[in-house]
Amino acid sequence: MHATEVLARFGAAFHARSVAPEVIHAAKRAVVDWYASVFPGYATPPVQLLMATLADDLDRGKCRLATSQAATPRTAALINGAAAHAAEVDDSFRGAMYHPGAATIAAALAAGQEVGADGAEFLRAVVVGYEISTRIGVVLGRSHYRYWHNTGTVGVFGAAAAAAYLYRLDATAFAHALATAATFSAGLQQAFRMDSMSKPLHPGRAAEGGLLAAALAARGATGSLDVLDGENGLGRAMSDGPNWSRIGATLGTVFHIEGLTFKNHIGCGHVFPSIDGVLALREQYGLRPDDIESVSVGTYQAALDIACYGVPASANEARFSMPFMLATALVHGSVRMRAYEAAGLADPGVHALMPRIATAVDAELDARFPAQRAARIEIVCRDGLRLAHFQPNRKGDPEDPLDDADLGDKLLELATPVIGGARAAALLARLWQADSAGALDW
Repeated sequence: MHATEVLARFGAAFHARSVAPEVIHAAKRAVVDWYASVFPGYATPPVQLLMATLADDLDRGKCRLATSQAATPRTAALINGAAAHAAEVDDSFRGAMYHPGAATIAAALAAGQEVGADGAEFLRAVVVGYEISTRIGVVLGRSHYRYWHNTGTVGVFGAAAAAAYLYRLDATAFAHALATAATFSAGLQQAFRMDSMSKPLHPGRAAEGGLLAAALAARGATGSLDVLDGENGLGRAMSDGPNWSRIGATLGTVFHIEGLTFKNHIGCGHVFPSIDGVLALREQYGLRPDDIESVSVGTYQAALDIACYGVPASANEARFSMPFMLATALVHGSVRMRAYEAAGLADPGVHALMPRIATAVDAELDARFPAQRAARIEIVCRDGLRLAHFQPNRKGDPEDPLDDADLGDKLLELATPVIGGARAAALLARLWQADSAGALDW
């Protein structure tokens, strides 16, 4: 069978499969984190512009944004998918170099609301979307990530799989949904190597494209089933000779959704091991910014390629600036949403420290990427003291996870400014009970 067929057989059969409680709980955790991510995203310029552009498809339709505003299914998927990624606080699966929640959950929510699914089926659809898409990302590998933004390219498969599950496609139609979704796979890393608003649109379009691919397949539209593994398929076109032969080897036995990373800071996740490292030294030695002569960071190449802005000129660039994020952490002890507000961007203490921060590729750590995201930190103090720290992972990685309370606090922190504390708390309680809930009226 072709890769699309192997994956589709798993997805279509998942309706009849018993699912362990811990897998469903992992899906709830992903959904809680998705809602934490989507609320601050609505206020970002690209999402505001997107909503204004799509105004004709708002205030009508079977679906809703997280703010309760009605929307047509594809528009809900598009806006929610973009918003969930726009503030840079969404989940990731490091082996696939990919933020699976943004597009997958946006499409699952839209499809579920469209067909009147209950909370239990919605959570199972999320699992299907994560398991199928992350495996595609793993196969495409680091050579794909060099040029492509996996959250857009791989995200369309998570969206298509989740929607196909909720539309109850059989294995054949499910495979055609994935095949058609492959032709919608897009998102270039160059889109965010200059200040632009394109990046969050990648998972938004992935959510919309996956939903559309599944809806087309439900009506009988077909795709090329060898589109992933064929001679001129996505694998050869967008990666370096990937091997699809074991794409389904662990499907249904190892659940990737149980191995997610949830962000503990705000901004580019590639900077997080370095943030955790400097914060560890700050806490251990009681460091103040004026104590610091220099900070040296050794990390992997992708971190420097993506967090590439030395002196950011906007909030968007600041989210991808290693010096800005590290200086903010050292000055304030954390990197939260306020870091990207006007006062945070202009903070004189942050700007005074930034020139003292140097970054470089550490060959050993680069060789471990993407399986490990690590950093080596050296801080030289003005009194000559040299402090060193090796950070093997990020707080929020599977080795050092955020617990349920941490995720709940994250949702309350980020949702409360948008919908108020009482609504945020009620939403959080409802999400933890999603598998026993009725219609998706959150």
